[in-house]
Amino acid sequence: MGWGDKPKNHPDVIALTKHLEANNGISSLEILAPKDVDRAVELFRRDGFVAVSNVLNDEQIEILAAGCADVVNGILAIDEQQKGNRGSQRYSFGGCSLTRSQLHRPEWQMLIDNPVVTAILTKIFGSTNYLLRAASGDFCLPGTVDYQLLHSDVGDWVSETKSPFSSFYDPSGEVTLRDLPCPYVCVNFLPQHLTRLNGPTRQIPGTQKSRALIPRLKDEPEWMRLSTVCPVPAGSIMIRDTRAWHGGTPNVSDAVRSIPNLEFYAPWFREPIVPGITHEDHKKLSELAQKLTRFSVLDSSEKLRTGATLRAP
Repeated sequence: MGWGDKPKNHPDVIALTKHLEANNGISSLEILAPKDVDRAVELFRRDGFVAVSNVLNDEQIEILAAGCADVVNGILAIDEQQKGNRGSQRYSFGGCSLTRSQLHRPEWQMLIDNPVVTAILTKIFGSTNYLLRAASGDFCLPGTVDYQLLHSDVGDWVSETKSPFSSFYDPSGEVTLRDLPCPYVCVNFLPQHLTRLNGPTRQIPGTQKSRALIPRLKDEPEWMRLSTVCPVPAGSIMIRDTRAWHGGTPNVSDAVRSIPNLEFYAPWFREPIVPGITHEDHKKLSELAQKLTRFSVLDSSEKLRTGATLRAP
């Protein structure tokens, strides 16, 4: 699995590995404890992301890692050439699912009602009336040596023609979604350590409010390529403002790096949500999880079509 065009002993890969080992990671990165809710919100609002450790216990880490491995194996079974759907050897857990999500999987359902996540999101949104958009995330294979383009999940400013952000559009051009409170939060859960070598996410601090053009790879300064959220221990979470610039990085380790996620809409923000959980499974969730997934559940008469795909259904 992994290690395609350039094997681990290729001179370019050896040089890249040494460079990442010596330089990768945000030097000022704070990794908070679950009790540091106020500080987590402060850093989130300042930087557009925050890392919090010890959110999942050992049993939950094991369950999540096994679930991710099962999904990864199912996807790779239909992509023997490892072309990926987010660039070579990179994959979206949601984009590779017929449901556009992994909410039908018990491992992702386990994550919904987490007291640490609930406390922080309630502070971020100023309300408990936020809701789940999807259960997704991504993974990259060992031997992924390329960088993914920096991007924003709710609109992109890469081109000279600035497209309106998401469903919010001011024809006068005076107000964009970046001028408003955070509309859409992604929470990544770590079933393995994030290291300097296994493809940690790069985050560019403070860009959630930026109207600047996102640089293309050839124009990206080296400090941005090394602005990665690592090292971070397994069982941690990364909470991200999806407007902030971020992107994937090389995985020159010997293992798959998975970062499953849950995505949440602010109480005032709505876009279409693709149902991802059956009525029967929804009833088994906790009261809070049922509330958060109230727009993600199928009618009792409907059946959920699950399975892996490399093309959007």
